Amino acid sequence: MNTRMFRKILIVNRGEIAVRIIRACRDLGIRTAVMFSEADRTAMHVRMADEAYSLPGNTPAESYLRQDRIIEIAKRSAADAVHPGYGFLSENPEFAERVESEGIKFIGPSARAIRALGDKTAARKVADRLQIPTVPGTSESVSNERQAYSIASKVGYPVLLKAAAGGGGKGMRIVRAEAELANSFRTAKSEAENAFGDDHVYIEKYIAHPRHVEIQILSDSQGNAVYLGERECSIQRRHQKLIEETPSTIVDNEMRKAMGESAVRLVQAVDYGGAGTVEYLVDEHGHFFFLEVNTRLQVEHPVTEMVTGIDLVHQQILVSAGERLSVTQAKISPKGHSIECRICAEDPQDSFFPSTGLLLKYSTPQGPNVRVDNGFSEGDSISTFYDPLMAKVITWGSNRSQAIETMKRALAEFMIQGVKSTIPFCVFAMNNKQFCDGDFNTDFVKTVFNPKQVDPVSTQDQIAAAVTAALLQSGAQTKQTVFMDHQSENHSTWKTLRLESYR
Repeated sequence: MNTRMFRKILIVNRGEIAVRIIRACRDLGIRTAVMFSEADRTAMHVRMADEAYSLPGNTPAESYLRQDRIIEIAKRSAADAVHPGYGFLSENPEFAERVESEGIKFIGPSARAIRALGDKTAARKVADRLQIPTVPGTSESVSNERQAYSIASKVGYPVLLKAAAGGGGKGMRIVRAEAELANSFRTAKSEAENAFGDDHVYIEKYIAHPRHVEIQILSDSQGNAVYLGERECSIQRRHQKLIEETPSTIVDNEMRKAMGESAVRLVQAVDYGGAGTVEYLVDEHGHFFFLEVNTRLQVEHPVTEMVTGIDLVHQQILVSAGERLSVTQAKISPKGHSIECRICAEDPQDSFFPSTGLLLKYSTPQGPNVRVDNGFSEGDSISTFYDPLMAKVITWGSNRSQAIETMKRALAEFMIQGVKSTIPFCVFAMNNKQFCDGDFNTDFVKTVFNPKQVDPVSTQDQIAAAVTAALLQSGAQTKQTVFMDHQSENHSTWKTLRLESYR
C-alpha cells in the first residue's frame, strides 16, 4: 500500500494545524477536504482546502467533536483517509474505530494502541510493566469525590488531577490541600468532558519545580520505531506550553539515550504505528519520570523537523499508507538548535486572559532560518469558541544563542493589531538571563515573568485600532453576504473563488 491510494484526506481540525496538514498533502499530491463551524466559515484552512463542508454550531461539542456528522462528511467527500491533527478527536479510540469501520483510514495509531497509551492511566500500566519510572499516582481513573479524597491522602498533597483522555492542560488541576479537592475534581471532570468528550480523571503526585521534557517517536506497522531527540517544554502557564525548543539544556547524551530507548520500548509494546510523543518530568536531581503519551502530532513538532530535516506529517501519512519508516535510528542526527514561540490571542499583562476580536493588522515574520506555522490572516476574527493559538514562530540556529537571536528578530517583525498576543511574553523570555542561561523550570511564568516589564500599547495605537475596527465592522456584513452568496451548498467552491473575490 502506498500514498497513491490516498486520493483525498479529510482534515478533522481547524486553524494552523489544518493549514499545516493541507500543505503536507499538497507536497504528496493528495487532495484535501476540511470542515468548518459557523465561526470558521471564512477561516484560512477553509480557503486553502480543495473542498470544505459545513458543520452546524460554533462550540466544539456542536462541531468538531460531532463524530456522526464528521463520519457523514468523510463518506460524502469520498475521503480515503482522515487526519485528526491534535486536540478534538485525535486521541479518541472510538472515533478511530468508527472511521476504520467505514473503510476509511485513520491517520494515527490504531484504536487499540490509543487505548493502551492515549489513556493516561492505561499508559501508566504499560510503563510500570516495562519498569519505566513513573510519577507516583493512580493507574485507574477516579470515579467519585470520596475515592479522590482517599487516594489523595495516600499519595500526599499536593496532587495533580489530570484528564485521562487528553492533554494540553485541559482537565488538569493542582490541589495543594484537602479543602480544594472537591471543587477541583468537579472542574477537572467538566473540562475533560468539554474538551475530549470523556470526563475520566486520575491523580498523581505533584512534583515541584520540574523540567518538562518529551521524546518524539515514529513507528510503522512493521514494528520499526525510532526516537528523534527531545523537546524542552518547561516554559508554560497553567500547564499550557508557551515556548519549546530542542535540544534541552539539561539533557546529555546518556539521558537522551535512556529516555529515547524507553520511549521506543513503550510504543513497540503496543504495536504503535505513526507519530507520537512520550512525555517525562525531570526532577531537581536529574531523575526522569514517565508522565504520559500523546498518541498524535504535537503542537511543537516543528522544532524537531527543523533540526532533523524529517517532515513528521509526511511520515504520518506514509506510515498510515502502509509504508515502512524511511529512517533508522543510526541515520537520525539532529543538527543545530530550534526554538518555537506560540503566538496566542492572550494578554500576558492580564494573567494571559484570552483576547478576542478582529485582526486589524496581521503580518508574519520572514527571513533566513524563520518558519511560521499560521492559521489566520488580516481581517479574520478570533472567537471565544476555540483555543487561542493563532500561529507558531520557529527559528533555527547552529547553536542556542543564534536561535534565540533569530527569534528576537522574528518576534520584532510580527505585527498584530486588534487583539492582545503572547508576543510580549516571548520577547521577555528571549531577553531574560535565566532563560538564556537555560536555568529555568515549569515555574518560570509564575516566579520569573514580570508583566510590568511588558510595554503597554500606546494610546495612539489604541485609537488607531478602534477606528480600524469600526471600519472593518461596518464592512463585515458585506463580506459575509458575498461569501454566503457563493456558498449555495455545503461543498466549498474555493478553487474558483480565490481570496481576492471576497476580501
